[in-house]
Amino acid sequence: MTGRVAQKERTRTAIVAAARELADTGGEVTMPAVAAAARVSEATAYRYFPDLVSLLGEAIRREGAAEALAAVAGSDDPVARVAAAAEVLARDVLRRRGAVRAVLAGVITRPEVAGLRPGYRFELLEVALAPWWGRVDDLVQDLAVVVSAEAVLTLLDLCHLDDEATVAGIVRPARTLTRAAFASREARSAGHGGPGAC
Repeated sequence: MTGRVAQKERTRTAIVAAARELADTGGEVTMPAVAAAARVSEATAYRYFPDLVSLLGEAIRREGAAEALAAVAGSDDPVARVAAAAEVLARDVLRRRGAVRAVLAGVITRPEVAGLRPGYRFELLEVALAPWWGRVDDLVQDLAVVVSAEAVLTLLDLCHLDDEATVAGIVRPARTLTRAAFASREARSAGHGGPGAC
């Protein structure tokens, strides 16, 4: 029994590793391709993971957001911190675009599995805005629309931008939204523009 359990764990690990390697190529990721790369049957892959979304949710877990944003950890500039988060997210989506497309397709056709989708943007934004967390909820919601896989693919597919222009196209509005939100906060705290202000 112990040997069987160990074999099952090796098979599962091989499937996840194959999915991760395929994802890192940036190319299309499908369950048949993952099964072939893991040297198992497609039926076996589906026994371990009921769908591609659940498999990729495990296979493309990123490094911790804090590590990814280590370069701005000492900064007290929310614009710089959010810009760094936006760039990390955009480059990650571009690097794994095939896997990202597969996850998005999966959750669009089956919304009930949306909870399996990695929430990397929120991890990044939480770290970027940690000094102000809990006071910038509206900004986080606004940024979640811009700092997103959907926005990256819109710029790439519909605007026909190259990778670097796509990254810039994600970072620029993230900077703008953050700058505007904090300018508004400062104006309110200074007593300007609030209810009853002249």
